[in-house]
Amino acid sequence: MIRYRLQCKKNHEFEAWFNSSKAYDSQAKRGLVECPECGSTKVSKTLMSPGVATRGRDAAPPPSESASQNAVVEAPAQAQVPATPEAAAHREMQRQFLEMMRHVRKEVESKAEYVGPKFAEEARKIHHKEKQARGIWGEATLKEAHDLVEDGIDCLPLPRLPEDSN
Repeated sequence: MIRYRLQCKKNHEFEAWFNSSKAYDSQAKRGLVECPECGSTKVSKTLMSPGVATRGRDAAPPPSESASQNAVVEAPAQAQVPATPEAAAHREMQRQFLEMMRHVRKEVESKAEYVGPKFAEEARKIHHKEKQARGIWGEATLKEAHDLVEDGIDCLPLPRLPEDSN
């Protein structure tokens, strides 16, 4: 994990954690990193001091690159928001959003067929009427999901939840 100090176009500063610098670049490019104060997605990195492990505390090993390369969706940045009434409202909104994401995922998982890592292949067969139309869910690489969308095959990522990383 890597922590960046970020600044939006209105000069609001905040911090956010990412799986890697590549994950930050990808999320920022797609407009997924936003300022918690104004909602701007025009953000950039600012200077910050490096994190150095101190005595008695070992630094955690970096996450494996292969794990992040196979992920279809990266978790959105978790900004550290100051303790203000607006921040409390933001946290409550975030809590409600997480509950909605949990509900959506539970519904999909209970009503659609799990096809595992063959998601892209099955989606294509259903689209081309080689298999019976039905709801499916499974895993796909970012490239496979991108190719499906480019080919006009509807698919959406299931939301990654904080508890998925535990």
